[in-house]
Amino acid sequence: MSHNATRRGLLIGGIAALATPSILRAQAVTPRVQGAVRSNVSSFVMQDWRDHFDSLGKGAIVADLTSRALHYWSADGSDYRLYPSSVPMTEDLTKRGYTEIVRKKVGPDWTPTPSMLEADPSLQYTPPGPNNPLGTHAMYLGWPAYIIHGTHDTRKIGRRSSSGCVGLYNEHIEALFAVCPVGTQVRLV
Repeated sequence: MSHNATRRGLLIGGIAALATPSILRAQAVTPRVQGAVRSNVSSFVMQDWRDHFDSLGKGAIVADLTSRALHYWSADGSDYRLYPSSVPMTEDLTKRGYTEIVRKKVGPDWTPTPSMLEADPSLQYTPPGPNNPLGTHAMYLGWPAYIIHGTHDTRKIGRRSSSGCVGLYNEHIEALFAVCPVGTQVRLV
């Protein structure tokens, strides 16, 4: 083994030891860009809440639809979290701007919207449980049918795969749900 290979191995091992589980998961995301495959981890860059909000209020979330990452800051700014996310499939389904969390639910049920039923008439109401597309927790936004939620289908994270919502791994939405009060401000960019 060469000296460079050993240094590279130590560097990669050191980075992996310091990375959080959400960043490690992000390394597995490989979206296609103009025919080439690239890792999405380069897009997971720390952001400053001041670039998006005048104050933290009860807390703040920025869902960056381009990098497919969700950023969270607590009300006092001491807790910053970064999670990989799924984003809307098309620009037609994408809403950008400011809103807030208006309600939260553990074990959400799911009802397809009229536009979802138009696209796929086989969709049906799904009660809480392992087959629910909203996963284990949901935080409803001030816009109708827009939710930050978990997902049982982890292949969706890091991809354009939702009908307007922002999806997280179930363990990430559970952790975020625990620290986000109703009234947390949200910006989708």
